[in-house]
Amino acid sequence: MFSKATAKFIHEIDHDGSLIHVSRINDSHKLVLMALVVKRNCNWFWQKPKYQPTDFTLSHLLQGDEVLVPGVSEKDFVTYKGTYGDALSGKLDTEAGAVNLTLEGQGSTKLQSCFGTLKKEELDLNKLLRDSKGRQVDMQHKLVKQLQKRAELLAVVKERIFTTSSCTISLRKKEQCSFGGMLALKNFLGNSVCVKDSNNIEVDSNVSLEIPSGTVIAYSVRELEINKDGSFDVCLQPGTTGGIESDSTILPMPSHESLDVMDGKCNGKKSPETVSHSVAHNGSQKTDLSLLAELSQPTRHALFKELQETLKDRTALSYLQCVLEDMCFGETLVWQEELSESQRKPVLATVNHLCSGGPAEDNPSDTPAHISAAHLLVSAMEELPDETLNLLSGSCPDFLETFDTLVCSLTDSSEPVQCPAVLLQDSRVLQQAEQVLTSIDVKLTRDGDRLWMTTECTTGVPSLVLRLSVHGLSLLSKGLTK
Repeated sequence: MFSKATAKFIHEIDHDGSLIHVSRINDSHKLVLMALVVKRNCNWFWQKPKYQPTDFTLSHLLQGDEVLVPGVSEKDFVTYKGTYGDALSGKLDTEAGAVNLTLEGQGSTKLQSCFGTLKKEELDLNKLLRDSKGRQVDMQHKLVKQLQKRAELLAVVKERIFTTSSCTISLRKKEQCSFGGMLALKNFLGNSVCVKDSNNIEVDSNVSLEIPSGTVIAYSVRELEINKDGSFDVCLQPGTTGGIESDSTILPMPSHESLDVMDGKCNGKKSPETVSHSVAHNGSQKTDLSLLAELSQPTRHALFKELQETLKDRTALSYLQCVLEDMCFGETLVWQEELSESQRKPVLATVNHLCSGGPAEDNPSDTPAHISAAHLLVSAMEELPDETLNLLSGSCPDFLETFDTLVCSLTDSSEPVQCPAVLLQDSRVLQQAEQVLTSIDVKLTRDGDRLWMTTECTTGVPSLVLRLSVHGLSLLSKGLTK
């Protein structure tokens, strides 16, 4: 809840800027100016870097006994109050002979955060450079040694935004489900007898969290460039990449340019399998989503239902992504927020099915290929907006299969494509497809039986991660009825 509130705050006041939201309250006391933060570039190019505050400051890392004292400037920032909500609803009617069933559900969530008047502290970089001139990093420090092994980066906290008074974050969830049925029978006199039954289930939760004064909710960093001899520089420009020099060669992270993506389209006839083959971890390990289709049908269907449940909660989805990353690469960051039992349940069930439901591996020491494929799928879904996740969490297998085919044909063609027959026959399916695409700022246009899509996004990343997400879910749900 805290992480979601701070993420919304960053999205509103510094979207695509340098500020990083604080994902758990327990990290607040660590985020003093000049504190050291570990930055880790993720495995897929579309993922943003992850940051983990440490218990050290730059002064702890330098040789010598002289303590660096940061120069600090403080000023008022903004007064912030935000309310966010969404609503979902659905209805299913079915009739088989004399039996008629109706299932209707709806739900809503409302997140309200009032951080009040916020202040910002900034580090005087000029003073830091003067005070640290000629000093060297202790290359035998345990933190440096650990980061060299993982090829991770170090950064210093340059600014931080914190509350000036106690404030409240509240989250209200309301879910309602109604079930009705009617059974028509013939009695022994030939008269019709109707038996009706209806049930309503309603769940309402309201959680409030009080945040103390002085809680850091956002910060920015400057990366460090550390040489083998211990000399170092502070990267003064935002976005400048640092690193720790070592004897081992570190391959560059994959770039989205290698996918030749422009204007939301992948040039050439590329299926989702081809696209996923193009995405590599450290330029070497390739992952194919089609491996998910090789799982047994019970395992696939169980995974599909569990993933749809996880999509309803971004915190649980991020937790699953971290768990799979640890399973694949063994070097994930410590999870940044505590989860409730209801959040953990679908995540642990997903992991159990992945571990027990896959084919035997020739080399047990290697990560099973289907787990790598699941990691790719979850990593793609994690980058989707909340609205998109909500829509996909309630999508039926038939829609996913149709939408998967539609998105593939649209992204593989620079010309309008023939509208699938099912979309022409069912306007609700076409409307749902438009909703999903609109949620990533892609417009679907129809002229007669021709369709095309347009977007202002030049990188193609939203379209790509949606394409991978829908294709993976479609593979898992194949053969599953409503």
